[in-house]
Amino acid sequence: MMFRWLFRPARNCGFLHGCQKGYIYQQRFSLVNIKLKWVKDRTLDDIVSGQRDLKAAGILVSIISSSSGCCLPIYHLSRHRGQLGLPNDLKLSTFIRRYPNIFIESYITDSGGTPVPCFSLSPEALKLRHEELSILQQNQMEFRDRLCKLLMLTRDMILPLQTIDQLKWDLGLPYDYQHSFVLNHPEKFSFLRLPDDRIGLKLLSWDDKLAVSELQKNASLQQKEEDIKNGSLAFPIRFTRGFGLKRKCMRWLKEWQKLPYTSPYTNASHLDPRTDVSEKRVVGVFHELLHLTLQKQTERKNVSNLRKALALPQKFTKAFERHPGIFYISMKNDTQTVVLREAYNGHELVQNHALVKIREEFSSLLKKGLLDRSRGLHKKNKGGNLVEDLRKEVGIVDQLSSENESDSTFSEYNSGGRLYRNLHGDEY
Repeated sequence: MMFRWLFRPARNCGFLHGCQKGYIYQQRFSLVNIKLKWVKDRTLDDIVSGQRDLKAAGILVSIISSSSGCCLPIYHLSRHRGQLGLPNDLKLSTFIRRYPNIFIESYITDSGGTPVPCFSLSPEALKLRHEELSILQQNQMEFRDRLCKLLMLTRDMILPLQTIDQLKWDLGLPYDYQHSFVLNHPEKFSFLRLPDDRIGLKLLSWDDKLAVSELQKNASLQQKEEDIKNGSLAFPIRFTRGFGLKRKCMRWLKEWQKLPYTSPYTNASHLDPRTDVSEKRVVGVFHELLHLTLQKQTERKNVSNLRKALALPQKFTKAFERHPGIFYISMKNDTQTVVLREAYNGHELVQNHALVKIREEFSSLLKKGLLDRSRGLHKKNKGGNLVEDLRKEVGIVDQLSSENESDSTFSEYNSGGRLYRNLHGDEY
């Protein structure tokens, strides 16, 4: 009952009654043609710049630690390359060898006698991985709710697994969430075959307690009492230092903030997509989506295929560019990453999750590994303990055999998004 006013349709908000002039009138009935310039933010660029290697290394650590022998050949790891986000011209083995303090290299021989690189984890990496798993276990209900809220943002509470795969690192979900996480909550989720023959994940029931956006949750702290009463919630705004707004743009933004706020969990089919009121709803959807992520950022391409699922208009990602005070688009890592400005105070997250702290420790390990390698402190070990290598080799063979014999729900589902022609590929 107390949140009923938050979910009423935007058209019922009466605070604009009688306003028939200026931007307010235009914004209700059209999309005002305002363009704001992009200004580089070095602080947020620094935050984004280290994320690509951290994500790739973190995923590899998850995959290796989940294997029966905690050691996998390069051709097995290559099957997951599609989700690592590494440049196409960078060999996976080259990337892994950059961090010898995390990945320990050894060799086995294939049937033709050719040495095949295998990688296990260092004690430091294993320690952090165990801490990460402990945090995931302790906060399982929280991550369950994150996934629920993501599905509740969609029109039918359904998303293809490939779409969730693109967001799982950002959401903090386990790499193998389909098996290790979703199956633990049969009361909440179920798998289904989509009309395009892909496998999707469906939320089985709506939860009113979760259908409250972050902006609504913090309304009493961030909003004026009059705006709360009128349902015209405003987004926190922060611009890059030195960012100058023309008077015309300032006036438009001020009036735009006063427009009705439509909850991203509310049916917005009544809104005309050609209006600023509709755009404010689009901004609200992205604002909520970024708040669901651990580090309040995601690559722009990760949301590019969410248009139909989220019931968004054409060219919906233009909202990022029209609102640089809410979102920052970083061009680092040869991609575009959208960052929620309000979530950061300098280089630090305003609310730092325990899992983010583990990732920060992994990031420190990566930097140390690069530095130690440049100093020649780590050398390849092709010999090693033959007994230990034999144990690992047997473990790998057993694992690959069991994988070939298994027939699970996901036998047709390739998380990397492509098929492999042979075992060895070209990643040596």
